[in-house]
Amino acid sequence: MTAWNAERSVDFRGPLDITRAATAIVDARDTVVGWSAAATQLLGYPQQEIVGRPLSTLLSPPGTAPTVPPLPPGFRGDEIRVVRHRDGRELIVAVAVCPLAGAGAPLRVLVATELTDLRWWEARQALLHGLTTQSPVGLAIYDTDLRLTWCNAAYEQDMGRPLAEFRGSRADELYSAGRFVTRGHPPTLDAVMRHVLDTGEPFLDLHFEGRPPSDPDTDHLWSCAYYRLQDADGHVFGVCEDAFDITDRYRAQRRLALLVEAGRGIGTALDVLATAEKITEVAVPDFAATVTVDLARAVLEGEVPATGGSASMSLVRVARSPAEDTHEERGRDHPPVRYPPGSPQDRCLSSGGLVLQDATLVVPLRAGNSVLGLVTFLRGPAATFDSGEVALADELAARTAVSVDNARRFTRERTASLVLQRQLLPRQVPEQSAVDVAHRYLPTDDVTGVGGDWFDVIPLSGTRVGLVVGDVVGHGLQAAATMGRLRTTVRAFAQMDLDPVELLSRLDDLVAQTGDEQWNEQGAPDGAYADVTTGATCLYAVYDPVSRRCVMARAGHLPPAVVDPDGQVSFPDLPAGPPLGLGGLPFESMEIELPVGSLLALFTDGLVEARDRDIDHGLDTLGRVLGDRHASLEELCDRAVAELVPGGSTADDTALLLVRTRELDTSQVAEWELPAEPVAVGRARDLTTGQLCRWGLEELSFTTELVVSELVTNAVRYAEGPVQVRLIRDRTLLCEVADTGHTSPHLRHSGEDDEGGRGLFIVAQLVQRWGTRYMRSGKTIWTEQAFPTTARDGR
Repeated sequence: MTAWNAERSVDFRGPLDITRAATAIVDARDTVVGWSAAATQLLGYPQQEIVGRPLSTLLSPPGTAPTVPPLPPGFRGDEIRVVRHRDGRELIVAVAVCPLAGAGAPLRVLVATELTDLRWWEARQALLHGLTTQSPVGLAIYDTDLRLTWCNAAYEQDMGRPLAEFRGSRADELYSAGRFVTRGHPPTLDAVMRHVLDTGEPFLDLHFEGRPPSDPDTDHLWSCAYYRLQDADGHVFGVCEDAFDITDRYRAQRRLALLVEAGRGIGTALDVLATAEKITEVAVPDFAATVTVDLARAVLEGEVPATGGSASMSLVRVARSPAEDTHEERGRDHPPVRYPPGSPQDRCLSSGGLVLQDATLVVPLRAGNSVLGLVTFLRGPAATFDSGEVALADELAARTAVSVDNARRFTRERTASLVLQRQLLPRQVPEQSAVDVAHRYLPTDDVTGVGGDWFDVIPLSGTRVGLVVGDVVGHGLQAAATMGRLRTTVRAFAQMDLDPVELLSRLDDLVAQTGDEQWNEQGAPDGAYADVTTGATCLYAVYDPVSRRCVMARAGHLPPAVVDPDGQVSFPDLPAGPPLGLGGLPFESMEIELPVGSLLALFTDGLVEARDRDIDHGLDTLGRVLGDRHASLEELCDRAVAELVPGGSTADDTALLLVRTRELDTSQVAEWELPAEPVAVGRARDLTTGQLCRWGLEELSFTTELVVSELVTNAVRYAEGPVQVRLIRDRTLLCEVADTGHTSPHLRHSGEDDEGGRGLFIVAQLVQRWGTRYMRSGKTIWTEQAFPTTARDGR
């Protein structure tokens, strides 16, 4: 049976149809002369009982009728009657009266049905009418041969033509380029409907993508359902298809999904390039065929680009998807990009607003009043961007701009932090005659790359060297700033030739004073702003390559590791002393003699302490690594870090300073002791001149003889006891004169009539540097002179 034949057998008659409603025939005197079986069923009167009786038998008395409910549209009030059932019940019925034409006596036919049945029928008719003409759901009926027999207005609208022009077509013919995007069912429309006909199993919410004839340039998506049609007797006469266009909803969901994905990915890394790459990954291929990101070159350096039009902005290409697979592109890092005047990109930069031109959408990356760059979305030649997609692109660009600006700010701050760190820590330890040096520094804060640990190697007078390592509580910029102040202070005190105990004592006083000042200024320490110096630790050592003696003291810091030339490791029992800033407790020093080639390791606790091991285990591991006397200092640094800080990840800042000691050869040192008498001045000049001749430094004889003469004269005049004169031939010529006095020498200008006071001023004019260091036994004034070119080149 075809759908057309089935349609003809469907009962579309209403409840007032004469063939199915209650029917009574009355004559001119309103006497019932005819009665149908349906009337008996409705009112209960059999034909033999009601025929011949007046029509009033059926009507309720006046004033006893119940309230008539609101009538359907189109009904008149006199077509509604209240009648009485044979058993006494009252019924509200709709009545139609028709005269019988051609009858001998005036006869009328009354057709009646219950008002409820009429209303149900009218509602069903309204429903069918709405589905046919007003429903947005496309409805179509296919017969058992899978050919279209009927469709509603929505379906016709998709086809773009009336039903008569495509009646009898198969579904796959109407949507030849369409496809299902869901899985788990037959692949074609015909196969789906054939399955429904054969099995009776419906398919619901199948997503079908295609281009309807009414809009051949745009992909649409429908949610489709297919179910079998059969009559009351169970005969199958076709398949019904309903299809709802969910294109707009799907696009909205896809846009939301893109925003969700963008929220997950864009801005998760504080890196400008990674952020730019992420928007291209998010937008391709679901939103655009190609996406490029161009940024101002200044952004990559952490700066804000200068304001102005496109002509003043230097753009570089930082991301593109899909990537251009060209050797030229791969071989260049961030190639410059120039757009011709009038191009969408040029107009975007000039106006600061987005530009849509055909399949190209250009959106600026704005941060405040600055344009950081732009994003270009490209589609195929036949595809365009609707208003919702333009808004989505704007939102993606806005999120990217915020993240790029955050990454730019981080780049600038990190660059500043690294510059600060490089300024605070020695980038390259100067070559020393006293020691060979290697070092490593690992900050915990891998974001900024700065921390609170520090080390230093400080050249001192007499070829000595100061070695320092320290640890400031906390991490990051605040700890680094505090560390910088401590390092600068230690350097200043070290240049004054203070011994380790006095240096730490003065440093402790300074830290305590700083803490008191902050307390008084703020009322109470505030962790967000207060200095973190209190609690800092420090170890300071001075090594003399002439005597091979090392004097060291510590303020709450770990003692150093000492490795003798045979590889034996020890940790000297150096008095701990309190951390800096506590005050009230003294510091103590220890002096040890180091054989030539000894290894001294200064380190912070971040190297040997960890959450998963105690400090003793860390010290044992460090000692085992340092015991390899055949490895170089650089190799030992790498092995110590690899074993104690695997992967470079540490819970605390880490600093390691390795020092291998040297000894100045006796041929490089000349030392004499002279009595504190005027005759010692001439003797000192003779000894100095002779030694310089043996060293081949005759060119320095005049100045050095004059320097020694002035210094020994001052020692004899103002001090007591013997005078020590020492010459050291190192990288420069060092001259030292020591006496038992503690009077501090002063550099001053003498008047024309003064008999003395010019000696130290003359000395300062003849040498590169000079200074004074104090000992328990007195003081030493030292000078330093550069070698002549010939002597320097011949060394």
